[in-house]
Amino acid sequence: MKLRTLKIYCKMCGTELESSSKMQVCGCPNQATILGPKITAVDMNEVVIIQTEELEEDQRKLQYLTTSDLEWQQQRRQRGVRKLEYEVR
Repeated sequence: MKLRTLKIYCKMCGTELESSSKMQVCGCPNQATILGPKITAVDMNEVVIIQTEELEEDQRKLQYLTTSDLEWQQQRRQRGVRKLEYEVR
């Protein structure tokens, strides 16, 4: 899986925005917005894409789970579910 990072520049206010998991908005009337790979604005002619990078998933800098966490998750996934039987009177 490839991840894409973008940087855009709003010509109206001169703000540079970089894509992330949170929405980034410039404060001018053009309202240039970037959220992940999606770019929106009132006037797209006033927005310039500065940088586009495609990163492999393995090259990400952040590792959320350690190897011991992943092993524990695999063991947890393979456990069986015990059904309880109740006596009806």
